[in-house]
Amino acid sequence: MFDTFYGAASWLIALFYSLVPNYSFAIAMVAVAVMLLITPLTLKSTKGMLEMQRLQPEMKRLQQEFRGERQKLNEAMMKLYQEHKVNPLASCLPLLAQMPVFLIMFKAIQGLIARDPKSGNFVPRYLDHTSAIYRSLFGKNQMLSFGIDLAKTPYNAMKENFATGLVYALLVVVLAGLYLVQQRMVASRTVSPTMSASQAKLLQYMPVAFAVFQIALPTALVVYYMMQALIRIVQQQYITQRFYKKDDSLGRQAQAASVAAREMKENSKNDKNGDKHDKKNLKKNETKNKNTEDQKFISKRVTPPKGKATPPRRRPQPPGKNRSGSVTRRNKPEQ
Repeated sequence: MFDTFYGAASWLIALFYSLVPNYSFAIAMVAVAVMLLITPLTLKSTKGMLEMQRLQPEMKRLQQEFRGERQKLNEAMMKLYQEHKVNPLASCLPLLAQMPVFLIMFKAIQGLIARDPKSGNFVPRYLDHTSAIYRSLFGKNQMLSFGIDLAKTPYNAMKENFATGLVYALLVVVLAGLYLVQQRMVASRTVSPTMSASQAKLLQYMPVAFAVFQIALPTALVVYYMMQALIRIVQQQYITQRFYKKDDSLGRQAQAASVAAREMKENSKNDKNGDKHDKKNLKKNETKNKNTEDQKFISKRVTPPKGKATPPRRRPQPPGKNRSGSVTRRNKPEQ
């Protein structure tokens, strides 16, 4: 089933190669076509995310109001979404839809340079055997474009010849730079009520780490991701102009709402810390008062100080006897 999708992507590569017989051009044009295809999904995802951010203060208020009451909270949240006509999944589904496209293109490009395990020469997969790109690759062991073997990984290129491999490594560095520019464009306009500064910084450099991993993948994929990164930068610039340009735009409202939600979270956190501190002090005072009360009931010391003899204790006398031990006679009452 998946071979059908891989074949469709490979057919698209073959189509662009038939127009301009250059591997880099064909791969780059496929990247452009794919990005144009998923751009509406990206815009829809961005709009849904901003609409959810705009409701953050109200959502925080509901969470505080219905704390510990899960069912009532869910009902209040659904009512809030219906009032504002917001779909909470609108920001997630388009992103999930992009994942299959990513995997399909990954497999299709790798299929171009599939090799015969015995000879080591190319036996392209998912391509029509009559296509120009298939005939140009079949039986070869290099995929040359502008003097660069797109079938070779940057790591292997540097391992074989360090000086020549620097050109391959430079492509990875350029890709990392493009990812960094793109991520900074997103971070400059994003205000998260839950994300800390360290988490935001980590998220900013994650795409750069992804670019570094390309050193172990065929250079053809590096070319594909470079073209995608360039288009994403243009895409992010368009999003900024569309959603953030005006003061009353959706993006500006979402930013203000995120700031308000963060302040509400900080205030709630401070209140909790204050209550915790008060309870701690109250418990400390109660313990102190209890110890003071206990000291009132401590018996007097009966053991003499060190160096002094124990004073003799008087034995209790039974009733009817005096100190000498004789029986005390009671005078009969006069009659």
